[in-house]
Amino acid sequence: MSPTVRDGDVLLVRFGAAPSPGDVVLVRWSARPQQLSVKRAERPEGDGWWVLGDNPDGSTDSRSLGPANVVGIAFARMWPRPGRLRGKPPF
Repeated sequence: MSPTVRDGDVLLVRFGAAPSPGDVVLVRWSARPQQLSVKRAERPEGDGWWVLGDNPDGSTDSRSLGPANVVGIAFARMWPRPGRLRGKPPF
């Protein structure tokens, strides 16, 4: 999810909230139930969401794992650069 979110960032997540396209979300895939990932919600897809990473060349996302189950919406970064997480990155 770089540059929006980087390894080591501490995020505030609203669990159980309904996502909208463009939201930064915490997800699980049925193929990897123990793994939590941070991705960007694109669109509803079947019983889940089609999600993509902000870095398409370095991201494992719905293009290879299919729709994901959204666990919550990440809406703010607490550390190391506090601020709200909004919209798509500027590229």
